[in-house]
Amino acid sequence: MTTADQLWGTLLLIVVAYEIYILGNVESGGTLSERVRAWLRVHTRPGRALFAIGWTGFTVWLLLHILTE
Repeated sequence: MTTADQLWGTLLLIVVAYEIYILGNVESGGTLSERVRAWLRVHTRPGRALFAIGWTGFTVWLLLHILTE
């Protein structure tokens, strides 16, 4: 296992642990999806459209990046 594997694995574990903690907490608004909605203003039409375009673009890029490298 490389250092990069360990770093990415640790980061993933931290995010998952935090999400589990927040899901168990009664305070709303703390999960990653709730924060992304607030940060990107997806409750508005322009925010929703920009998020959809950005997410689609990122997904296509990532798919091509992984399959063609």
